[in-house]
Amino acid sequence: MYVASIGYRQELQRHYSSVQVFAIAFSIMGLLPSISATLWFSVPAGPVGMVWGWFSASALIFIVGLAIADLGSSLPTSGGLYWWTHYFAADRYKNPLSFLVGYSNTIGLIGGICSIDYGFASFIVSLGAISSDGEWTPSRGHLYAIFVATVLCHGALATSAGRIMHHLQTWFVLANFALILATVIALPVSMRVRNIPINSARYVFGHSINETAWPSGWAFMLSWLSPIWTIGAFDSCVHMSEEAKNPTKAVPIGILASIGGCWIFGFLVTAVLAACAGDSFAEILSTPFGQPIAQARMSLYATNGESGAIGFMSAITILQFFMGLSIVVAASRQTWAFSRDGALPFSAFLREISKQFGYQPLRTVWATCIMAIIIGLLALINNAAANALFSLAAAGNNVAWGIPIMCRVVWGQEKFRPGPFYTGRCSVAIAVAALLYLTFSTILCMFPTEGPDPDPSVMNYSAVVNGTVWGGALLYYFLYAHKWFTGPRHTLDPTGSEDDTI
Repeated sequence: MYVASIGYRQELQRHYSSVQVFAIAFSIMGLLPSISATLWFSVPAGPVGMVWGWFSASALIFIVGLAIADLGSSLPTSGGLYWWTHYFAADRYKNPLSFLVGYSNTIGLIGGICSIDYGFASFIVSLGAISSDGEWTPSRGHLYAIFVATVLCHGALATSAGRIMHHLQTWFVLANFALILATVIALPVSMRVRNIPINSARYVFGHSINETAWPSGWAFMLSWLSPIWTIGAFDSCVHMSEEAKNPTKAVPIGILASIGGCWIFGFLVTAVLAACAGDSFAEILSTPFGQPIAQARMSLYATNGESGAIGFMSAITILQFFMGLSIVVAASRQTWAFSRDGALPFSAFLREISKQFGYQPLRTVWATCIMAIIIGLLALINNAAANALFSLAAAGNNVAWGIPIMCRVVWGQEKFRPGPFYTGRCSVAIAVAALLYLTFSTILCMFPTEGPDPDPSVMNYSAVVNGTVWGGALLYYFLYAHKWFTGPRHTLDPTGSEDDTI
């Protein structure tokens, strides 16, 4: 009844439990690998930036999750963000805004594939750097080649393991929690056993530094970029809603549990890392090993030796690989939903479902992988261009989350019908708070992290990359797509009674 009530025929198999819907979001977030990959943004503000930057930004992201959970429980569908936009917006704006949200979300998710798999490639080369004591320096060609191989591998795995992917998500989450537990226990214990000093609680929770050219207050705000890029996949629960057994409950549970889990456990992990990282944060940032976490760990070389450092980094690298597989699955569902409504080039081809491979959108699995490989060519330019891959996911999804929330508040209050999860009288206030945060967060993603006068090699090109996506989508709509895109297309009469379970 879920998708039939809004005019869609049930085409995907409903086999994801509430726990498994949560699992795919939490797996994509990959807490410890993501914190490790984004330490570049929090370490410059010192322990306070690492710990309290994480806590404060996560709290605000949870507010956004509450606003999206209200919508996801009310109207669960794979293309939820652009569908809600079209449903709630005023007639004059619903088509262009829905078109913009759909493209921003689709390309943002593909950007997520780029950032996660590029992060995996950087972890791989950092293992080589550790093994050579920092003497080997990988080229950009090495990084891109590993990135391409990883994306292709994820496409092959998503194709062949479609029937058991929901079970795999459970194991991915268990692996994440196991590494978190091992890190927060084993790391300080090993230091105590070998009488290596651990930073005091006062240092961890109260010491701030500034390794940027920005004022200290703004350096702290830039530390928010770590949780912003980590806790950015909760909308995957929305995209998996047409494969959830009870989506009106599974979607909000998945959204809030994944954000809440990252908020709490991320605070714990960052506190432990700050306690065990020593007192030279400048040294961590100047690491020869390609990743700050590698330098932080290697500063404990006497504690665990090369094999211990490699083992720790290998575990993070494996989890990063799982993250990439999960986001390929989520991105393919949004891409499929958008093509079902005829919004993408070659939509008639892309929207087909493969029954042979477990009722999954096989063609959009590979379409997202191919697009990720093409967009990933940015990484061959320089570090600044590679960092734009991260911002493509963060800022793109901010816009995709914010517009439907705005449409619901401004135009859609009378049309909104709460689902089983509802924040009640606080709903509108929560939505407004979410919009204020998303606006600030999007602007924050555009700032160069090292200072106000960056040279081209460290410039933040997020405004250029995301502006091209947003401007290109609107230009495409007003020049051409407005002739045929009229919003979501019904594949089933809304009053139809077709069986909703596959």
